[in-house]
Amino acid sequence: MIDWIIRFVKGAIVGIGAILPGLSGGVLTVIFGIYDPLIRFLADIRKDFVKNVRYFLPIGIGVAVGILLFSTVVSAAFGKYQAQFVCLFIGFVLGTFPSLFKKAGLKGRNGKHYVIMFVTAILLFLLLLSGQQVLTNVQPNFLVWIGSGAIFAFGFIVPGLSPSNFLIYFGLYDKMADGIKNLDFGVLIPLAIGAVLCILLFAKLMAFLFDRYYSGMYHFIIAIFPAVVFPAFTAEGLAASGLSFIGSLAFCLILLIIGIIISWQFGKLEERVESQKAAEI
Repeated sequence: MIDWIIRFVKGAIVGIGAILPGLSGGVLTVIFGIYDPLIRFLADIRKDFVKNVRYFLPIGIGVAVGILLFSTVVSAAFGKYQAQFVCLFIGFVLGTFPSLFKKAGLKGRNGKHYVIMFVTAILLFLLLLSGQQVLTNVQPNFLVWIGSGAIFAFGFIVPGLSPSNFLIYFGLYDKMADGIKNLDFGVLIPLAIGAVLCILLFAKLMAFLFDRYYSGMYHFIIAIFPAVVFPAFTAEGLAASGLSFIGSLAFCLILLIIGIIISWQFGKLEERVESQKAAEI
């Protein structure tokens, strides 16, 4: 039962991360050790079907609950404190980074992999600094929501991709969140269609890349860091949140520490469960 709850909580955090701008549900699945088995399951659904369904059922429920619950607070909390709350998830990443780095080196690492990691981090940082505001304002319709669902699913298949950022660029993020919150099937159904189509088309490709380039792929992933906190300290960000620079900094630090503590404790609990299962075997 504890293992079931752990997988449910993991799924809920992944769901929240998937809908939170600046984060990627795919990175969180890697951090929580879900990504590899998920991609292999999706790449060959018929293999160990019942076993995989039993394993991923609590994760799937958690993802749905996380997305649904978090969509209700997107407008309220993240309208004013979006950048600050990203720090909570940065804390989640920091708390699990040591185990993720260890996992990246399971099949060996060399100088090339460190280069991949640092070059990726630098390029993403430069991209972040040169990022622009909303690029356009797409009017939603059935086909647009199918495309949005595909983009959303890419966040799970391609770790590091933040689909919410793209939806913000196209002016669709708040509309999607409202549709999920209100259980609007005119939004939910095409989103689901787009997500399923994307997963079926690209899961095998990602499974191939991880089989062929395991170390390189993992070192690429761990370089992708959710650092979209700079808007919290701009004049516009401070005015929108109603916080002073010191207040915004303190808020970010508190959420960062909370995220690290939760992630660290969660990791310890998971280690105990895995040790118990190994002892039983």
